[in-house]
Parts: sequence; structure tokens; C-alpha cells
Amino acid sequence: MPVQPVTILTCVGAYFVALLTVAWWTGRRADNAGYFTGNRRSPWVWVALGLIGDTLSGVSYISVPGKVSADHFGYLQLVLGYCVGYALIGTVLLPQYYRLRLTSIYEFLGRRFDATAQKTGSGFFLVSRLLGSAARLYLAVTVFQTFVFQGWGIPFWATAGAAILLILIYTLRGGIQTLVWTDLFQSGFLVLGVVLSIGALMVGLDWSPTDLVHNLARGPETTVFNGDWRSPGFFWKQLVSGAALAVVMTGLDQNNMQKTLSCRTLPDAQKNLWLFTPVMVLVTIAILVLGALLFRFAEIRGIPLPARTDELFPRIALGSLGTPAAVVFVLGLTAATFNSADSVLTSLTTSFCVDFLGFEQRRDLSEATRGRIRRRVHTVFAGVLFLTLLILQSLASQFAVIDLVLKLASYTYGPLLGLFTLGLFTRIRLSGKPLPWIALASIAGCAWLDQRSVAWFHGYRFGFELLLLNALITSLGALLFARMPTPPVAIQPDIAH
Repeated sequence: MPVQPVTILTCVGAYFVALLTVAWWTGRRADNAGYFTGNRRSPWVWVALGLIGDTLSGVSYISVPGKVSADHFGYLQLVLGYCVGYALIGTVLLPQYYRLRLTSIYEFLGRRFDATAQKTGSGFFLVSRLLGSAARLYLAVTVFQTFVFQGWGIPFWATAGAAILLILIYTLRGGIQTLVWTDLFQSGFLVLGVVLSIGALMVGLDWSPTDLVHNLARGPETTVFNGDWRSPGFFWKQLVSGAALAVVMTGLDQNNMQKTLSCRTLPDAQKNLWLFTPVMVLVTIAILVLGALLFRFAEIRGIPLPARTDELFPRIALGSLGTPAAVVFVLGLTAATFNSADSVLTSLTTSFCVDFLGFEQRRDLSEATRGRIRRRVHTVFAGVLFLTLLILQSLASQFAVIDLVLKLASYTYGPLLGLFTLGLFTRIRLSGKPLPWIALASIAGCAWLDQRSVAWFHGYRFGFELLLLNALITSLGALLFARMPTPPVAIQPDIAH
């Protein structure tokens, strides 16, 4: 029997009361330093566990299980690449960030090249993260709209506005100091939602743990490796692309790095990544098992598959498994979605204030003035996120949101990867003014090649390796305006922090 909408709403309401309590307690004494860097006192263990929900998000919670029918466990190839990427972040990027004591990681580009390079990097992050977070949030808002508010005659814009207002309430004051703890709280509910949903499906199928292993091992769902070099899912393409995606979507992304940089020391930040990596792999495997169970459940119970596979999990959880399973699903979805969506307002605000408004250089601004500006920027970005949600809803089509998010990353993070690569591994100096145009031309060129790859390259289709091509084109374009430094450039830490 389908769960009643009022039950869903009651669960979400109780969850947010608990979340707001945590946010109030942790953010009641937060100042600007607490908002931007958590006063660099965050315990690394809690940061690592909190990153689980932020990285996986509601997209992984709903969209990855839905892709199991077509891609089986092939998504795990990408995740193995993530592990390589996280190792590169810990050994290459984090030492640079801590040596320079950065608040916004795009300050690296400003010190290595110039202010235009810093703003170019920050600008691409703002667009990338805004689009990606809107896609993630859209997925969850659509579920609540379909199963709760639509039946009450409440329009989508009101549901989306309420979700963003709740996020704004508990992030406006505390920033990172609050998010470290609220993300830990929400990651726990995400993992609990996945594990208990697996349990509910096993009960519905009358399977024991032995039955689970035996039945899935005999089916095609657990196939991991793809050996077709023409396919976007080819193993080596996925592995390399996964490493690049992890570097750009975590290591070159202010949203994910901001919490890591709030750890006390570089060794603490590195331990945070070393703990996070295996836990992330285990949770991803659990999500894939959940997806395989969903399709087996639908097959055995004769449940028709939806046109959009993203709808399979909510349809079964809210319509076929009973109230306890529905409650578990709703709490897991709420935690997964708001864990990734809440931090985006803080990271967008930080990047804009530091990279565009020059907070780190403006010694004329008092603490109170900085606080007022920061809160206004934070609120404006909440409004922009709301408008982006409405645009996405008007353009909604038949897609798996996980594919949309990663495809967007291939285009918008490519220029960031190119610029950071030149900054880290060469001694050249760049003329900053052409950089925005070079980056935009690179994105346009990659889109053009992507559309023609099958015809031009004997059936070859680009996967997420498009990110690497994008970075390469950006780097080559930037080199046209480069010059070698004399003497070699040395980046000095900013001792004013």
C-alpha cells in the first residue's frame, strides 16, 4: 500500500528539527573565520565521514541504482578511478594548499599567474557547482513534488523554494563550522538509508544474505569490467576519467576542499582523504547492490519499469515496501540531497567573496562589514540556485541525472584542470586576459568533437575522458600566450593568515 504523503512530510519535518538543532548549536558563536575555514579546527575523522554524503549525494542515492539495468556494476570502474584521483589530491594538491594557507583554492591561480587567472578559475567553479548542485537538488525536489506536494496542489516552484529556504536558514550563519557537523549527521542517515533499504528489499523478496550473494552472482548485474574500447564505459577510459573527475570535482572544487582545508594540519587533511576513500568505495558498492535488488524486485513482483530509471527507487520504496521502508527512503534521500546542496551556498559565497570581492586583500573592511557582505552574497546565491532549479525543471527530459552531472563536469571543469596543471607542473607565466576566451573556446571545441566522434573516429564515443581533452585544449591555448619566468617563480605563503 502506498505511503501517505502526510507520513513523508512528518518524517522530513522531524529530520529538519534535528538538523536545525545541530546547526544552531555548532554555529551559535561562528565568526567570519569560522564561516570560511572553520577556524582550521575541524576534527579530520568527522570531516572524512561527513564527505561521504557530500560526495555521493542524492544523485548517487537515486540515479546510480537506476543505471544498474543498463550498465550493471560498471559504475565501479569510475569509482576505482576516483581512488587514484584522491591519492593525487592528497599527495600533490593538499601540500600546496596548506603551504599557502588558502581560503579559496583559486587564490593559487592568482599567486601563480595573475588576478584574471584567479577569477577565471573561480568563475568556472561558480558555474560548474551551481549547475551540478541544481541537478542534484532537482532530483530530490522532484521526488517530494511527485509523491507529496503535487497531490495537494502545491506547485513545483513552492516546493523548490521551501527546500532552499531551509538550507539557507541553517547555513547562513555558521558556514563551514556548522557544515562539518551537519554533514556528519546527514552522512549517517544516508548510509543508514542505503543499508536499511537493502534489508527491506531482501525481506520483500524473502532472501537471506546467502541468497543475496548467490542470486546476484548468477545474474548479469554484477558485471564490472567493460572491454569494448569504442564504448564510453570501456574500463581504461572509465579508470582514467574517474581519476580526472575526482581531481577536478574534489581537489579543484572549492565546495569539497573547503571542509578538508578546515582540518588543523596537512597530515590531518591527508588522513581525512585516506579514511574517506575506502569508506566511499564500500558505500558505492552497497548502492549498486541496492540497484540490483530493485530490478530483481520489480521483475519478480511484475512492477513495470519507469521510462526514467531515476524513478525506480522512489516508486518501489514509496509504493511497494510499506511505511517503515518508505520512512527509511525519505530520510536517506533527504540526508543525501541536503548534504550536498547545503555546502554549495557556503562554497559559492567563499569563492565570490575571496576571488571577486578580494576579502583577503581588503584590510579596510571591519569584521562586521565582512559579515554583512557575506550574508548578502550567501542569500543572493540561494536565489540564483532557486532560479536555476526552475530552469532545469522547465527543460527536464529523459535522462539519468548522474550522467548529466558528470557530463557537465567534463565541460566546465576541463579549463580548471588545464590551468592548475600548468600552474603546478610548469614554470611558465601566463597572460591572464585571454584565459576566459581560451577556456570558452575549449568547451565549444570539445562539444563539437563530441557530436562528431562516431562518424570521424570509427564508432568511437567519448565518455568522461572528454574532461582530459578539454584540459589539454585549454593548456595548449594558454601556452600561446605564455612566457618563461626569469628568475624562476617561487610562491610564498601568505603570512597574514
